[in-house]
Amino acid sequence: MSATDIPAATDFIAQGRRVLEIESAAIQGLYQSLDDSFRNACQTILRCQGRVVVTGMGKSGHIGGKIAATLASTGTPAFFVHPGEASHGDLGMITAQDLVIAISNSGETHEVVSILPVIKRLGVPLIAMTGKPESTLATLADVHLNVAVAEEACPLGLAPTASTTATLVMGDALAVALLHSRGFTADDFALSHPGGSLGKRLLLRVSDIMHTGDRIPKVSAEAIITEALLEISRKGLGMTTIVDQDDKLLGIFTDGDLRRILDQRIDIHQTRISETMTRHCTTTSPETLAAEALKVMEQKKINGLIAVNKEQQVVGVFNMHDLLRAGVL
Repeated sequence: MSATDIPAATDFIAQGRRVLEIESAAIQGLYQSLDDSFRNACQTILRCQGRVVVTGMGKSGHIGGKIAATLASTGTPAFFVHPGEASHGDLGMITAQDLVIAISNSGETHEVVSILPVIKRLGVPLIAMTGKPESTLATLADVHLNVAVAEEACPLGLAPTASTTATLVMGDALAVALLHSRGFTADDFALSHPGGSLGKRLLLRVSDIMHTGDRIPKVSAEAIITEALLEISRKGLGMTTIVDQDDKLLGIFTDGDLRRILDQRIDIHQTRISETMTRHCTTTSPETLAAEALKVMEQKKINGLIAVNKEQQVVGVFNMHDLLRAGVL
């Protein structure tokens, strides 16, 4: 269909809103109907000593894949098995210690129903998600989660829309309820997402990104302001630390401080840095999470931060550019 063939009378916004209304109603219906079956499903999964195996055909399979991925990333080991492939060898992936979540809106999907005898023979707990409580899958399951909807958003009533949304939401509800029960933490989440920005935000510590050794800009309290400016330029971090003979932090001097003293017409060739530096500056520990350090910098409206040890010696510095390069910002 070309652009000129699009019916002028089509109200795309109205159609979009209709879909959102129907799918919102489906979720609300799910909320109202949630019962002891949900609690039983959570308890059954928590008792599982193996992995959760999710299976489903067609659109239910796509939803099942997402549910398996969500479970796996939130502390419940899980993977997806295609029911068609399961009948041709992939059932060998399922062990007696596992648990199966089978998804079928009708509860009669041939590829799913055909593998039920093997699942039952293994003695594997079976949780079913269907829209038909009287279906074969629902009646054979140890726990049935009803994901029935009043209507599909598809005006033909054919394409799975509201029903797949309800199933997806039920999967999310399971994953989050289990997450809470397991005491799953942000650090646990990061361990399964080390390659993404979430992992970086949760796993990186200040010690991973800070400049150390000779890369730390620092001058003594006796230094003249011009000497401090040369150190700022050499190290390229927009600041310098001021330390005593034991490297203990005395203060900080930044590009912003330079603008301030120039407005005050202070002689930068004669004045010592100790007279203009900022004392009692904000610091952090090398062990602090980089994400926490970023939060402090945003709250304080500062561009750089100094890392000190227990003796208040300067061990590192970093700025917003370092956080950006590390993928934390």
